[in-house]
Formats: sequence, C-alpha cells, structure tokens
Amino acid sequence: MAGFVPMDLVHLADDEGNSVRVAVRGPVPNWPEGLAAEIVVETPFVSGRVDLVLYERKLDAWADALDTLDAGEDIAWMEMSRGASLFIRLAGERDCPEVIVEDETCSMVTVCVPVVPPDDWIAEHRGRLERLRAVWSAP
Repeated sequence: MAGFVPMDLVHLADDEGNSVRVAVRGPVPNWPEGLAAEIVVETPFVSGRVDLVLYERKLDAWADALDTLDAGEDIAWMEMSRGASLFIRLAGERDCPEVIVEDETCSMVTVCVPVVPPDDWIAEHRGRLERLRAVWSAP
C-alpha cells in the first residue's frame, strides 16, 4: 500500500515519562494481510522495542480487549500468539494502571510500566483502531 503513514495503534503514556506504544510501520512486504509493527517501551529507567506483525485477527482481538477494558476488566492481548504479549492491569501495584510487555519467545524479558492515561483513553484507542483499519483497507 503506497503512501502508508506510520501511526501508533496503542499509545499509553503519562507525565512521568513512561510510555508503551504499538507503532505500526506499514505493510509487510510480500504479505498484504500483515502490518509491520513494534512494541516500544520508553521510561526514564528502561527502554526497549520488539518487532511484531499485526493482521486482522489481532486487530479484532484488540477491539475486544478495548471492550473488556471499558467494562473494568484487565486484558491480555496477543497472549496466545507467537511473539510479544501485552497485558493491561487497570489497578496495578502503584494504584494506577500497568502495562506489561512480555517477550517470552525471543528475549525472555518482561517489563511492567505504570502509566496514568487520560480519562478518555479507551475511546481514543477505539479511534486509533478505526483510523488504522480505514487506511489499511483503503484501495
């Protein structure tokens, strides 16, 4: 897809400098059903990234995860697939949400990032998903 502009499907950040993003870079060469992406963790203490591929089923699972979060429940996204998993606990150990990125397949590292997202973050992420789907499905 020519002209794809990279975007963040997930962007959870706070004023303390902690953030977790799922940055979508564009179509996977020779596989039109896949989008090249990466999970990017940035904190004052630790930073890292891990590559992943998104496709329709993973985007559907993210939509379901957003519904679950909106109902007040924690989520595990991409837990049963190859590669990294992303978990969100709404009530973490520091009295704020926590995003856990687990990369058991490659690095065998798990990172837990506390974040205090804005009140409308779930609606914002639904909008991010809709925008990605609109651009990706465009002719």
